[in-house]
Order: sequence, then C-alpha cells, then structure tokens
Amino acid sequence: MTERRPLQQAPAPSDVMMKVEKEEMMILGEEQLVHNSNHNSQLCGFHPLNPGVDRIKHKCDGTLISPVVIKKEEEKEMVIKKEEEKEMVIPQGRHHMSQCANISVVCQPPSLKNLRKCETKRMSPSTYERGRKRMRCNTEETTVRESVIDVDKYTISLEDSGVQIPSAEVLGTKAANSLNHNRGRSEDVVIVIEDDEEENGPQESGAALANGNPDRVKRILMQLGLNGRKSNKLTLEEVLEVNLEMLKSEAARTLQDLPWYFLRKLMALNGTARNTGLVLKTEENSCGDEEADVESEMFCLWEMDSAVSVNPLDVLCAILICSDSFLQQEILLKMSMCQFALPLILPPLDAPKCTFILWAMRDIVKKWRPHSLSESRGFQEESLVQTSMLTISFVRMGSCSLSKSKLLNEVLSPPQQHHDFFVHRDMECGNVPREISDGLVEISWYFPGGRENSDLFPDPVAVLNLRGDTVSHWMQFRFLLEVSSAIFIFVECLHEKEYSKMLTLQGAALKYYIILNNEGRKSRETLGFLNKLAPMLNMNKSQLLVKEKSQNNAELVKKLRLAMGNIMNLHHRMVDVVDMAVKSRFLGICVDEDEEECCVGSRQAMAITAEIKEVVNYKRNVLRLQGDLWKSIGKTEKELCRMKDQGDAPAEDYKSQLKKKLFQLRQEQYTCDLSDGMVKFISAISQLPQAEKRYFLKWLKYRLDHVARGSLSKLRDEYKAKCHTAGEDAERLRKLDKLIPASSLGVEHFMREMGQFYEAESSLIKEGKMAKSKRQFTLLPGLAADLMLGGFPIELVDGDASNIPLQWVTDVLTELHSKLGGKSRMQVITVLGIQSTGKSTLLNTMFGLQYAVGSGRCTRGAFMTLLRVAKGFQQELGCDFILVIDTEGLKAPELAKLEDSYEHDNELATLVIGLSDITIVNLAVENITEMKDILQIVVHAFLRMEETGHKPNCQFVHQNVGDVSAHDQNMRDRKRLLEQLNEMTKAAARMEKHGREVAFSDIMDYDPEKHNWYIPGLWHGIPPMAPVNTGYSECVYDLKKYLFEWMKSHCHNRAPKNIPHFIEWVRSLWNAVKHEHFIFSFRNSLVAMAYNQLIVKYSEWEWDFRKEMHLWVSKAEMMIKNNWADEISPDLSIKLRVESHQKLYDGEQKMLSSLKSYFESRLDNLHLIEKYREDFARSTTSLRMELECYVMGKYEEFLLIQKNRSKINHLQAEYMKTIKNKVDNLLADCRERAQELGEEDLEEEFEKMWARMIAELPLNSIPWQNIAQSVHYQLHKDLETRGSFIKQMLQQAQSLQSYQTNPFQMKKEYLDLPPSCEKKDYFKNEYWQAVEELATSLMEECESYVAKKVQTEGDYDETFCRELLQFINDKLQEQADQHLPITACFETDLKLHILGKAIGAFQDMHQSFIMANDPTRCLEKLKPHYLSSFKAVYYEKDACQKRAMDFCHQCLRPALVDYINKRLGIKIADDFLSGKQSMQYGSRAFFQFAVQKKLLEEMNFDAYMEYITNYKGFVQSWIQKHLLDYCREGKHLDGLVREVLSTILQKVKDTLLSLLQEGHSSTVRNFLDSFCQKLNGDLAISKDGLDVILFKNTANVEHFVRNIQTCLLKIEEDILRMVEMDIETTLSNLQVHPQDEIFKRVFGCGQQCPFCKVPCEAGGGSHKKHFASVHWPQGLSQLIWAESKKLSYALCSSAIASQKKFRNRTTAWQWVFYKDYRQVYPDWCIQPDPSIRSSDYWKFIFKEFNQQFADKYSVLPAALPSDWQEISKLQALASIQEVFNVK
Repeated sequence: MTERRPLQQAPAPSDVMMKVEKEEMMILGEEQLVHNSNHNSQLCGFHPLNPGVDRIKHKCDGTLISPVVIKKEEEKEMVIKKEEEKEMVIPQGRHHMSQCANISVVCQPPSLKNLRKCETKRMSPSTYERGRKRMRCNTEETTVRESVIDVDKYTISLEDSGVQIPSAEVLGTKAANSLNHNRGRSEDVVIVIEDDEEENGPQESGAALANGNPDRVKRILMQLGLNGRKSNKLTLEEVLEVNLEMLKSEAARTLQDLPWYFLRKLMALNGTARNTGLVLKTEENSCGDEEADVESEMFCLWEMDSAVSVNPLDVLCAILICSDSFLQQEILLKMSMCQFALPLILPPLDAPKCTFILWAMRDIVKKWRPHSLSESRGFQEESLVQTSMLTISFVRMGSCSLSKSKLLNEVLSPPQQHHDFFVHRDMECGNVPREISDGLVEISWYFPGGRENSDLFPDPVAVLNLRGDTVSHWMQFRFLLEVSSAIFIFVECLHEKEYSKMLTLQGAALKYYIILNNEGRKSRETLGFLNKLAPMLNMNKSQLLVKEKSQNNAELVKKLRLAMGNIMNLHHRMVDVVDMAVKSRFLGICVDEDEEECCVGSRQAMAITAEIKEVVNYKRNVLRLQGDLWKSIGKTEKELCRMKDQGDAPAEDYKSQLKKKLFQLRQEQYTCDLSDGMVKFISAISQLPQAEKRYFLKWLKYRLDHVARGSLSKLRDEYKAKCHTAGEDAERLRKLDKLIPASSLGVEHFMREMGQFYEAESSLIKEGKMAKSKRQFTLLPGLAADLMLGGFPIELVDGDASNIPLQWVTDVLTELHSKLGGKSRMQVITVLGIQSTGKSTLLNTMFGLQYAVGSGRCTRGAFMTLLRVAKGFQQELGCDFILVIDTEGLKAPELAKLEDSYEHDNELATLVIGLSDITIVNLAVENITEMKDILQIVVHAFLRMEETGHKPNCQFVHQNVGDVSAHDQNMRDRKRLLEQLNEMTKAAARMEKHGREVAFSDIMDYDPEKHNWYIPGLWHGIPPMAPVNTGYSECVYDLKKYLFEWMKSHCHNRAPKNIPHFIEWVRSLWNAVKHEHFIFSFRNSLVAMAYNQLIVKYSEWEWDFRKEMHLWVSKAEMMIKNNWADEISPDLSIKLRVESHQKLYDGEQKMLSSLKSYFESRLDNLHLIEKYREDFARSTTSLRMELECYVMGKYEEFLLIQKNRSKINHLQAEYMKTIKNKVDNLLADCRERAQELGEEDLEEEFEKMWARMIAELPLNSIPWQNIAQSVHYQLHKDLETRGSFIKQMLQQAQSLQSYQTNPFQMKKEYLDLPPSCEKKDYFKNEYWQAVEELATSLMEECESYVAKKVQTEGDYDETFCRELLQFINDKLQEQADQHLPITACFETDLKLHILGKAIGAFQDMHQSFIMANDPTRCLEKLKPHYLSSFKAVYYEKDACQKRAMDFCHQCLRPALVDYINKRLGIKIADDFLSGKQSMQYGSRAFFQFAVQKKLLEEMNFDAYMEYITNYKGFVQSWIQKHLLDYCREGKHLDGLVREVLSTILQKVKDTLLSLLQEGHSSTVRNFLDSFCQKLNGDLAISKDGLDVILFKNTANVEHFVRNIQTCLLKIEEDILRMVEMDIETTLSNLQVHPQDEIFKRVFGCGQQCPFCKVPCEAGGGSHKKHFASVHWPQGLSQLIWAESKKLSYALCSSAIASQKKFRNRTTAWQWVFYKDYRQVYPDWCIQPDPSIRSSDYWKFIFKEFNQQFADKYSVLPAALPSDWQEISKLQALASIQEVFNVK
C-alpha cells in the first residue's frame, strides 16, 4: 500500500454526527474522466485549512494550495456491510481514515462548494467544470459522494483570509475507460460523506451561529452586490423607479443580479421570483474543447455545472435586512399574494438577536369562508396579523432525509392544485446550501373557501416552519412552544443530546407529534428514546407518525392532514401574529415594530382612530366639509354649467343665484372649525419627520381599514338578515343601501377634508371676502405635494361627490412642480373598466403600486400616483415621471339606480382619457352586454377627444383569456369588435351632435392586431389559497414592455406634457365635462396658446407672401410704365403673366412647406391643433387666389393707365419734335443777326416763336365725358329686367347728382314683411335694423372701392360702374338667400344713392386726368426749360451743371418719390408688425385683448359705442391712430424713408459710376439711355423731361455725371424734409397702405356672432368655424326684451347652456333651443365661459354704461343681476387676462 501523506486539518466550528453503515453499497471506481500519460489531475476547491499550513503555488493559476493526498489500491468494488456498522463522530471539516485500509473517507460540511478540478497539464478550470460529474449513492441515513480519480495529489485552494467556509459538494469525475484498462492500476478513492439534512442546511450550535454569521452575512451581501445596503437601505421608491432594468425578463446572469431579479419578479407577482439559478453565457467552441478533452473517447457522461448560486432563502434574508421597513412590507405583501411562505422570525443576521417580523405583515388582508358560514355564503375579512387562528409548528431534530418543507407543501396544497408554499430542496436552487437563513421561522396559512368537499380544513390554520436543526436554534423553538397548539417534530435518529433537549419540554400545554422517517433502518436507540419520552410528553400512539420505507409521501400527507384536523377539533387555543409578537418580546426576540419611529407613528395614528366608534357618524361629525356640503357644491357647480333647473328665470339671474348659493356653501364650509381629528392629522403630516410621517400614514391606513371592515361587516350582516326576514323593512334596507358605501374610511378622506378647507378659504380670497394675509391653510398643498412625491396616491376625482376640488388639485400640483424644480415632464397612463374587473390589480402588478383592492375597498373616483423615471432612462423615454391614474369602475352597481349614472361614467371616462397619453381599457369577456356598455362609454370619450385635438393611445385588455390560441382564435372577434366600435362611433357622433359622420378609425389610431391583449385570470386556482397566475404576471409584463416601447418610439413625435400642462388639461376638461355638450364646450388654454402661436407664425408667413407680391407688382408697374402701350410687346406681357403665376405658386408652396415644417417641429401641444391644419392650408390657397386677383387687377390697371396715356404721349412726342425744330430755327436766326441779342431780346424772340407755335399746333385735348349720364345708363341697363315699377321709379328719380347730398333713409316700402310679422313690432324692428345695417355696410364698402379707384390717377372707365353694380347684386342675393325681406324699391334706392355718391368722385377723377394730361398745360410746363436751354446755347455757356440739376429735379426726383411711395408702405408695415407692438397685432385674440385693455383704462363710452356698433370702422381708426403715433415716435418714419431712399440712391450712384467706368457712352443722350435702361425695373423716369435735358446737350459725360452726383445729396435732403413736414400726406400717397395690411391681419373674416355681434377671432381667411374668446351681453348690440323694452343682459355663453329658446328671421320665427343653435348657425362655435369670472369684463362695462346704452338705443336700461354691481375694474381686467391667456 502506497504511503499516505499526513492530512492537514483545520479546526471545525462544530461536530457532525455521521454514521457509516455496513450495507451493500457499490462504489463505482472503474471510470476515469481525464486520461493522460502520467494520470495526474488536480482538485481545486474551498476547504477550511489551518492558517499555519505550508502552501505551494498551484501549477495552473498560481493560487496558493495545500496538498492533501490519499492513496488506495485498486478494487473492483467495495462493500460496507451492515453487520460491521460502527458509529463514528468526526469533527466537521476534517478528514477521517476509515477502517478499510484502502479507502479515505472525507467528511465535508454541507457548505463546501465550488470545488473545481483541473488537469495538471494545460487544462483550464472552466474546461474541467463542463466535464465534471457527480455520482451520488444514498444509504439509509447518509449520502456518499464518490469520485474515482487517477491522481497523485489533491489540492485545495485557499482564499486570502486563510479560512473559508466549505461548500456543499465535492464534485468528482468518472473515467470512461474500459474495466480492463483500469485493472492492475492503483486508484485513489475519495468518499465524501455529506450531511444531507433537510434542504442541505448546515448544523451549527447557537453560539457558533451567532459568532459565525456576521462573516457569512458580509460575504453573502458582497456576493449579491448588497454590501453597503445594510446602512443605506433599499427603499420602495428605488425599487419602483422606472428604469431600463424593469424591461428585462431574462434570468439573472450574476450573483449581483439576483436581488433585483427577485424584486422585479416579485413586484410583478411572478411565481418564479424564488428561482435564483443563474444563466451563464455559453463559451465559444465548447464542443471542440470537449472533444479535445476526451481525445479519442466518443461518448461520456457530463454533468453541467449547476452554476454558482445562492439558496432562495438566503437571497430573501439578505434583501430583507438590506431593505427599509416599507419595502419589507411590500415584499411580504407580494409574497403573500403569490402564496409564498412568509418569514416570521429572522435569525440574528445583522443584530445579536432574532427579529420578529410584524410590521412588514400589516399590509396583508385575507378573505375566507369558514364552514360555519357556508350555508349563508358569508365571508370573513381581516388583517392577517389580527386574525386569531390555530397555530401548528413543524421542526426537525437532527438530520433527516425526508424533506419537511416539501411535505408541508403537499399538506397545504388543495387537490389538483399543488403549490410550493415553502422552498424545498427539489426546487430550483433549493438544494444550494443555506448560508445565513438557518434559524429562519416561516409562516404560511391555510384558509378555507367554504367548500366542504374540497377544503382541507374547516377553519384557518397557521403553519410555522423552522429552518435547520431545532437543537441549534433553541430560542426559535422556545418561541414555537409559546404560540403553537401542536408541534410536529421530524426525526430519523435520536441521540442523547436530542433526548436531553426534549426532556426539557415536559409540562408544556401543547401536543407533540413525532414524524419518524423509517425509510433507512429501524433504530433501536431512537425507538428507545421515543418510548421514554412518550409518557413525559403525554404522547400516545396516534402522535407517532411513521414514514415506512414502503410508503409514499401521499400516505404520510394523509396522516398529517388527519392529525391536524384532530388538533383543530380538540384544541381551541387561538393566537394571532400580534399575540405572537408579544410572546416573542418575553423571549428576548426583537420585534420590528418596536422601532421608535414606528412607535411614534402608531401613537399619532391611535390618537385619531381611538375616537372612531361608528364610521358614518364619525365622518359626519369630524369630516364635516366633505359630506352633504361638498356634494351640494358639486351639484351647484354642474348646475351652473347645465342650468337644467332654470325654469322661467333669465339665464344670468339664475346663474347669479347659483353663484350666490355656491359662495354661501363655501362660506358655510369655512365657518366649520377644524375637528380634533383633523388637527391631529394635519399636525402629524406637517410636523413629523419624513420617516415618522410615513409610519403614521401607514398606521392610520391600517387602523382605518380595520374600523371600516368591522363597520361594513356589521352592515352587510344586517342587510342580509333584513333581506331574509319575512316582512322586509324597506325603509331600513334603503338606509342600509346608503350606509354601506358610506362606511368606507381611509386616509383619502382626511386628505379630502384638508383639500376642502383649502378650497373654502381660496373661495373667500377670490371673492374678496378675506385678505390674503389672513390665510391659514397656505401650507397644505405643499404637504400633499410632499406625500405625492413620496409615492402616496392623491385623489384627483372625489368619487363620493363626483367632483374635482379644482383649486386644491391645481395648487398641489403647482407645489409639486415647484419642488421638482420645473423638471416635471411626464407620461400619463390611466385605466378604465367595469367595477371589480381587476383594474387596480392590473396597475399594481404592472408598476408595483399599492392601490386599494379587496372587499369594500373598490376605488372611488380617480387617484394619481407619481413614479419617478431613472435619470439614465429619462432621455430615452422622453419624460421624468410616469403619472398613473386609477379610476373607479364603470357601471358600478351602487350608482346604477341613479338616473345620471351613465352621465357619471361618461364624465369620468372623458376626463381620464383626456388626461392620459395611454389608456388601458380593461374588458372582462364574461359579460358581453357590459362589455358593449363600456365600449360605448369609451367611444364617446374618444369622440370628444377628437375635438380637443388630443388622441391618446388605447390598449384593450381582455381579461380571463388564458388559451395560448386566444389571439388567433379571436381574430374574427377583433374584426367584429372594430365593426361594433365603428357603429358605436357613428351613434355617439349623432348623440354628441357632432355634425358629421365619423368612424372609430377617425378618432384614434387603432390597430386590432397590436392594441388587443389577452390576459389569463389573476388566480391560479380557486381563492383564497390560489396563488397569482404566472401567466397573468407574464402577460401583464408584456403589456408593460409594449407601453414603454410605445413611449420610447413616440416621445420624439410630440413633447410630453409637464405639470402646468396637466393642470390646464384638468381644468379645461373638467369644465367641458360639466357642460352637457362636451364637444361644443371644450376650451383649453394650452390649445388656445398653441393656436395663437400658429396664428402668429401664419401671419408672418402671410405677410412675407403679401410683401413679396407687392414688391413684384411694383417692379411690374415700372416695366409697364417705362414702355408705351403700343411698345409693350406680347413677349413682355407673357413674361409678366408667367412670372406672376410662378411667384404666386412659389409663395403658396413656401407657406405650405412652412406650415408642414411647423407641425413637424417639436413645439409644445402642436398635436392639439392638428385639426386646424386643414383650415390654414385652405387659407393659404385662398390667400394665393386673393393675391392672384390683386396682381392681375393691378396688371390690368397699369395697362389701362398706360393705354390712356399712350395717345397723349404720342401727341406730346409730335409736339416736342415741332418745338425742337422751332427752337433750332430761332437759334439759327438769332445767330445770323449782326448784333448779339441781349437776354431780354432773346426772351422776347422766344415768346413770339412760342406763341406762333402754339397757335399752329393742333392741340387735341382729351374728350370730356359726362360720367353721370354714363352711370345712369349702366344703372338702367342693370335694372331693365326688374319690371315696370322699377322703370317708373328710375324715371321719377332725381338726377344722380342730387343723391350726393341726400342721405339714405329707411322707408317701410323697403321691407316685404310676412303677414305674421306685420303686427309685431319686435319682428319689424329686427328686420328694419337688419336692412339698415345692410345698407350701411354696402355703402361703406362701395365708397372704399371708389376711393381706391380714384387713387390710381388713371382715367374713369365704365367697367368701374359695372363692377360696383355687380358687387351690390351679389351682396343683395346673399341676403335674399338668408330670407331678408327686402324689396326692389330698396334695391333701386340703394343703388341710386351709392352711384350718386360715386359719380362725383368718378367725375373728379376724370377731370383730374384731363387736366393732368392737357397738351397746352404740359407744354407750358416745359417752356421755361426750353427757354433756359435756348439762352445757354445762344450764349455758348457751359450748361452742364444746370442740365444735371434739371435732370435731377425734373426726372430723377419724381421717380425717386414714386419709388418711395411704392416701397415705403411695405417697409412701414414690415417694421410695425415686427416691432415692440408685434405681439399686440400678432393675432386677432391678442389684438382684442390690447384694445379692450386700453378701452378699460380710458373708460370712454363713445369709444365703446364705436367698438360695438362699428367694429370695422373702429379697428381702422385704431390702427390709423397707432400707426401715426408710431411714425411720429422717435422719427420712425424719417428713419424708414431714409432707409428706403438710401437703398435706391445707392443703386443710382452705383449705376452712374459703373456706366462711367464702362465708357461706352460718348454723349449724354447715350449715357442717359443706358442709365434709364439699367434702372428700368426700379424707376420710371419721365421721357418728356429727358427730351428737354437732352436738347442741344453737348456736355461732357463725366462732368455731367459728377454734377448729378453732387445734386443727389440735395434731392435726398429735400425729400426727407418733405416727409417730415407732412406725415399724413406721405402716408396717404403710398401705393401700399400699411394700415390696410395691418387691418387685414387683425380684422379677420369680419363675421360676427349671430346673437351678440362679437367679431370672429379665428385665424386664416378660410376657416370653417367662427368663434370668439368671450361674448358680450346681447343688449350691447341693441337686443332688447320684447315685453319690457329693456336691454337684454343675456350672454351667449350662458344661453347655450340654458333651457331658453330664441327665434329670429333666420329661424323663420320658429322657437329653437339656444343649446341647438348650431342647427341654425352651423358655422359658429359658441363655447361656454372657461370659468365663472370669464365674462366679468363686459358685465362691468354694461354695469358702468347701462344708462348710456339705453339712451343711445332709445330703450330702457337693463335690470342687471345684483352680483354684476360688485364687479370691480380690476376683476374686469383679470377676466380678459384669463380669457385671452395673457399674463
């Protein structure tokens, strides 16, 4: 036998009792895994060696190793016979030499692990791990693990510490060679005998555990990545934080992943959370490595590495000691839902004592039905820790191969529904040795469901399970003795030590049951000990349960259940977890609730709940503000919007009454003092530190829930009893119906009360009844914001009152936004569905939230919870937070009896869908009818969202569909669902009076394949013992993952809302929801802001387009002017037309492109105004058409003017030729005279010549036209088909000139009233006023047309009259189509008056043209210039300077002034609209605000009168005044003129210089021809003046140019001086009037409200709907009450919400409800006031000028409501600031 090397032994912390029996057991030793020439191999692993042992370097990896070598001779087999049985006691961790000489038996403690075997030569540890195989041979009591290894040495690696806790396994290898190959060789056999006690737990003494665990705990925490977390605890907020990790579904890959994997799965209620196995990445080319390892071997048996992992219980313990108490609560709550056994007592891990877990279980509530309530079908519901029940404990003494935990799982599992309550060795990683969780006491429960045939026990029972050997954890065992009714002890063999311990149990008042595993052998000693113990422990035969070798577990389970049932029948010792905690304290076990912070919170909560005797009375007396008062406020607020009970009262009077009532209710609220309970509550949340505050809120929740459950239980029992009573007490039943829903009580009620105090105080502040300095509750929103920031749900909608405390919610969220530093981008997720279909559970599962679920705790209203997004995920997700909104169930039974229940559901659905980015519609497929009902509600809500411009993503979740083929099988159902949705959408559109037919696809982007989710039922089995279905958890996870992927993909398309945006959505949606017709009631400042921003941008684009076309028109005019009419070639005409069309097309496309780019930009809230995009695109096209008409009109106008001047120009050319000849002849004649003529003689000769020439010339003047006669003819021609009466009127009519001075006056002959209206003055007056307004409007527009024509400086053309008549006819036809009863007499007289005034202007225009173009006058203008030239030539003077000056003054200066007149208007408008007043004129709404604010400051009645009755004229005057002020201010006009003039002068100078430098022009004539040609597109230089300048002009070109340059400076000064002297004349001479361009921007379409005449503010020129931000009282536009003749003070915004009716000529005098006004006026959208104060401005104005308006209209003043008298000027200003969204 080979000599053995001495064993190096390390001291072990405890001894292990181990038996090696002589039993037939084959040790397979013939196989060898690694084959090499010298048969050497290395075994590397952890082993506790003495620190003093010599070490050597390992050959492979250089680690320090210590040799342990054991040799043996070759044996084919080894038998340990039973007869040679011998008990051996071996120190744990030491090597022991057996009596068999050739066998070394190494007893390894169960924690020995991670042993690696590596080949000495080129064999890496990882390669060897893949080939490692374990062979296990079981004896009756021990497991022998053998490895037959052909080695010379065994090496064990050491860690730096020198001592390492050994692992559970020594992994060996087997050879694959044949038997013959091994014969004759010496083999070394190592038999590792492992203490395979239950779940492989280490056995240590209590002292050893206490002393050794800190190091183990430290190591485990280090391995799990939790080091440092013992002090810096994990928090619930940290776990619930939205991050990238939460989207991962794969198993952990490293030990550090395990805690987060566990928490992630647990929060998602996934039953696989306890699976702590690791998934290792496969190495590349592993197959090739294996082939190299085995060389020529074809097949071999490999045992893959089970991966380094940790026992699930160790992971749990590690997480618990590293978590704060609130995370511990959530962990245990989720474990309870998964039906995992809960830790009750933690071993002394991070403290010297064990810890009893009570606080962490407080959140768990259970429902069950004991058999005593089976018939009545009642149930019990109670907090788990307060439920008293029988308690049975299970422990183990010594080692035992029978798995206690696995057996308990079978005992507690209902038939056909096995569940692993406890972790056991056959679960994943359950076989991994426990490092720190020995001594853990777990608790599980069994709750009956009231089914006697299937329930295991009739009443609840608690089962406690002690992990590890009882002897080693005697403290925990003593606790079990105190709380248990019976203890079941698992044993296989008892020794003296265990016997001695059990002797101490005498006298205990509980039953002991021994479960003896007799599968191995019957130990006489064990039976002897048991027989001795039986009488001492009062045991009988029934208390010994023997597991025979021939029995399977099912028989033992049956025995156990029977024994437990007997205990329940005989024993009545009931104990709850709270009682257990009391007993644990006596034993010196720490209780988690004993922390000071927890105790403080408990005391504070107890101080409140101790006062609660009966819930309903308590709420009535303590929470007074939220009872009937709050409900009355909610009803009054809705009535203010809907006015259903208005009756005959005028709308504004009724609203005034409601406002007064509302204020009185708020005042009554405020007079209530804070109750003692509320004082304590507010003090607690405001003064306690953060941790104590959280404890307080938790304690308050638990105790309130406990009280509410008790109250509900009594009421339900009474209700049930009353229902089964023969003579039903109907009245009491009705009371109970109200009491049951009113008996819920939670923290939200205290928060609601707090909010109501704040609301009441805020109302008094708004009404001016309280000074801001006296506010008491200003800090309350901040307190609520802190709670929300900590994850506490805040009530958004009060479910009891169906109302939103808007001011409270607004200020809480505002405070939250402030606390977040403005970084509050968020995505909103909401859920909708039928009540009790698992909406809250869905959100809780998806996000780990804590929304209330369970009996009596259904969500009422809507609650919002804030989830923080991890910083690293914010950019990817596009938000900082996720706001989750949970809502009450639709179709709630308690609301079904209310007549407005459907309305309530619609309101809630509309609100939450409007607020959300993602809406989850939860459908329970069991009830098809209810599913259709909820779909109809959802469709209504989405239809309403289309009006807002908001389209949230919608996901339909079909619950309780677990079939794997559900998605495919339901394809037809999805198609049918879409068809139903389309039908419902069409029906909803009709109900909502949408005005057009829409389909479901029109109101949202819906993909049936992607937006439907089929989720199996929540429970796997039948509650209360059913765990959460893993399929449910995984499907919810898939949905969650999709939602986040959707957010990531859509976050770049539109900016997420932040808290201020969310506040505005809440306000506007709720205001719209309170009105009966949502679609016509929605107003949102975010929409208004986005719309106004778009209008501002569109106005800029529009002006750029207009400006471009104005400049082109100016250029085209120059080109036409610089050519005579007969010289304008067809090519030029075509060129100009083509160029104009191209310019128009380019401008249109540029605007459309800008519009598209604007909507594609990421500006805030653009998606909300997407529906207006088409309006602005249409307006762009209309603008192009308008500009096309303008350009073509100007083009024709220029041609006409040039045509009229062409004849004159030809005549003047002939005259000029004659003049030149005459002057030439005279000059020659004078020079021939002998004596030089003096200057006077020359002038005399020139005058004679001029007179003769004028007499000789045939001066053909322009023929004079009789414009009146021409117009009269056109009028006759226009009316010739109207009948003899009209002809007679025309014949009898005075001359047209007489109508210039006679004003148009209304006559009764102008109206053709129906007989029904003849006798009613009211009807007659309305028609009279309408016709009068029509006449005034037509005359003003015709005057404007005439004025524009006169300004062209052309000649009159008969087309002017035809255009006027056509315009009048079109307008009259429009009125005829609207049933205005005008007569032919009205038409004739109106045309006579309009044309009568027009002929005067046309005649003057014609006369001015004749005078301007009279040949004689034109020649007389040229006479001085010819005389001057004549004298200069005669005297041979150098007239270069004079000619240059004449050129500048006669030719260049007029052209420059003309250029300024064409360009300056564009420049002024451009500068004005981009200056400091640009915002004021940026949109119609901003303009309205500026005007109304200024009027309010001045308070001038005449100005208001002009604004109301002549809005167009008022705006024109306003703009004109502001424009003049702007031009005068700081010499703006001077600067603009200088800028325009300097531009063209620079161009002139550059042209002069360039022509001079080119040197092509040898004469002045050639030079000026080139000069004019160069500036052809900018200046129109007079040819007449040029002829004079060029007459006998022999000047040097260079000198001539220098003189021009010198003269230009003086011309510039002259022009600037002229402009400065007369600004108004300068503006009037402009071709493009800036006031007109500004007017076009702010005046809009010119339409007015059909009721109050307020102007439309819609943007663009071709919008489909007209609207105004605020409407004024109808009396301001002369509307009076027919009976009283008083001015009406009705507001359109109120009237459309009232029950009142109207009739007028448009309705043919038929009564129509105001709310149905769109049937009459479909193009108007009158929206309700966004708030009560919105109309205060015009109410104030009406109140201030009531008498003046009445006097002006010759009626009686209005009898205004009393509250109008209280409106101040400051309130009036505040109201328009709110309405126009101007701060």
